[in-house]
Amino acid sequence: MTARFVARPAGAEAYTLGEGPVWDPDRNRLLWVDIQGGTVHAGSVAPGRIHVTDTWEFDDLACVVAVSAAGELLVAQRGEVVEIGLDGARTPRADLSRAGSRLNDGGVDPQGRFLVGGMALDDSRGTQTLVRLDGDAVTVLDDDLTLSNGLAWSPDGGTLYSVDSIPGVIYGRDYPDGERRELFRITDGLPDGLCVDAIGNLWIANHGLGRVEGRTPSGQLLAVVEVDAAHPTSCAFAGPELDILVITTATEGMTPAELTRQPASGRLFTAAVGATGLRTPYWNRYR
Repeated sequence: MTARFVARPAGAEAYTLGEGPVWDPDRNRLLWVDIQGGTVHAGSVAPGRIHVTDTWEFDDLACVVAVSAAGELLVAQRGEVVEIGLDGARTPRADLSRAGSRLNDGGVDPQGRFLVGGMALDDSRGTQTLVRLDGDAVTVLDDDLTLSNGLAWSPDGGTLYSVDSIPGVIYGRDYPDGERRELFRITDGLPDGLCVDAIGNLWIANHGLGRVEGRTPSGQLLAVVEVDAAHPTSCAFAGPELDILVITTATEGMTPAELTRQPASGRLFTAAVGATGLRTPYWNRYR
């Protein structure tokens, strides 16, 4: 039987394309981005309440954020990855620009390396990459994606889960060197960002259906979290006990009538789903 939960809006701010929530346990804060707004945000988290404490602004997109153990930020923009130092200084770390695409979702692997994928800006399919940064080295993991999205690892770090949203495929691979394999497809709605809980189940934002789905790694539907916003984009477990599911949403592409029907669209939501998350690895800026 599928468990049912309801997420609550948390915080008054609405974003055009809220994305990429990351819990930073050492500083007891949540990080997330508004891609189209070109902003990175930090805030405190409690059930039903997220309070913005810091904001970093960019002249271009801010697609995804990662954080180091010391607190430096790594931000992927349209095609460039930039470090924000503790003093606020911004240092380019990698140029990943590709014609006809922009960077999209990313994450930090168990070894502290940053992975980020791309999305096509036109109707082309199968041309996008998922890459891993290790110092100055760039390793291409995939080169046949259309909209590279959610990245997360199993509790033991031995499996990487990833999403290609347009075909609706959730992949798995033995990490770091295993072959990619298709685990299952979601054909109703658009699978977007995801996270993994402490027992290894996947929580996947379904963009278009207004919900987050809890599934086994084989695709069995275990839980549905209803979100009063048609376009959930990603999710992460947050809070000191990693027991608050934070969900980002977007207003991008919604009509005025849709926004009237769902006025909480673009805001962050929280839900208690009876699961706890995994501690996200910190980015190792020296790799």
